[in-house]
Amino acid sequence: MPATSKAQQKAAGTALAAKRGDINESELYGASREMYETMTEKELEELAETSREGLPERKDG
Repeated sequence: MPATSKAQQKAAGTALAAKRGDINESELYGASREMYETMTEKELEELAETSREGLPERKDG
């Protein structure tokens, strides 16, 4: 499942880094914390690897 916005792609990348132990879980907040707690590493990889080209900054509503 590809990311639908740059913000979602970035949050997934941050959550993935925490899953892998590259950053501390306590550094997560907002969407990245929720993603960390509810998604598998594979799901996060799929979102994080989405190309940012052509994505909106944020998804509306």
